[in-house]
Amino acid sequence: MTILPLRHSTMQISLTNPPFKTPQIFPFHQPIFSPKQPNQLSLQTHVVNSLKGSGYLSEISKAIDYEEQYRVAKSQVIRKGLDLEGYSIEGVSIGGHETCIIIPEFKCAFDIGRCPTRAIHQNFVFITHAHLDHIGGLPMYIGSRGLYNLKPPTVFVPPCIKDDVEKLLDVHKSLGQVELNCELVALDVGETYEIRNDLVVRPFKTHHVIPSQVSILELTSLVYVVDFGLLPSRTLQCVADLITDTILSPEVAFTGDTTSDFMLDPLNADALRAKVLITEATFLDDSTTIEQARQHGHTHISELIENAQWIRNKTVLLTHFSSRYNIEDIRQAASKLQSKVSAKVVTLTEGFKSLYS
Repeated sequence: MTILPLRHSTMQISLTNPPFKTPQIFPFHQPIFSPKQPNQLSLQTHVVNSLKGSGYLSEISKAIDYEEQYRVAKSQVIRKGLDLEGYSIEGVSIGGHETCIIIPEFKCAFDIGRCPTRAIHQNFVFITHAHLDHIGGLPMYIGSRGLYNLKPPTVFVPPCIKDDVEKLLDVHKSLGQVELNCELVALDVGETYEIRNDLVVRPFKTHHVIPSQVSILELTSLVYVVDFGLLPSRTLQCVADLITDTILSPEVAFTGDTTSDFMLDPLNADALRAKVLITEATFLDDSTTIEQARQHGHTHISELIENAQWIRNKTVLLTHFSSRYNIEDIRQAASKLQSKVSAKVVTLTEGFKSLYS
């Protein structure tokens, strides 16, 4: 067999590059959007008219209105403070979870809850009773003030729990190998402690399942009891301190956890005439009876309504609602109390959810 030789043919490929041209992202010689043709405009007009006739745009409008309602409700939910009778009152109070009410003007907090950050900068803390949702954050509060180089705070407790609170702090000192410096004051019912030269605190008895007490902050002022105009001028200076009287003006009262019995105690009258009464209303509806609320040492809002005639405060701040309720439940229940009292009724809803969220 004869093998014929292969013939090689040469193929030339040109690798010459064409002149480089900068790519144009937006070709300006052409419009980005093609102009609408008359028939397109008429089609769009027809579609819009059809939507109007079908009610579709009306549904869109409703959706926009709902979104606006949600935005307003959300802004109310995340609002941190309340301006009540000249005081900026803030904090959180959820029954069984945590309670800490802060009044920056007085540099104080009622109970400490889980120690919210804002409470760390308050110099005074008034503990109403020893349940964890009211006192659990105390070691953290004292330790955090030391961490931030703030002066040791003053912590007021019922006398019957002072020794146990000292033991609690000692345990945390040992566990963490840290200093927990504070002035721990046992303040009993009927006693008075001067916070500053024009401000005192007085505790009153409340009714809970364990020992508890209400704290009342009162502003003090001196009132002259004689007419200085009748005295020779040379005697004014020497007798000024002897012929004055101190007037106490209840500003803010905080009950902590209690049954409604505190309202019926004549010794607690100042709490019911303070400018602001901060009291609990743990239960709001028929799912919990008044008797059940009392067994747990709490107040049903229907009891506040029943005893509304004793409320002489300018503002009542309701707190400590059960976590089962939402913001709308709380406001609806508060409106029932509002119709029975002349005081302004406000609710602390920080930490609660809204139906809109």
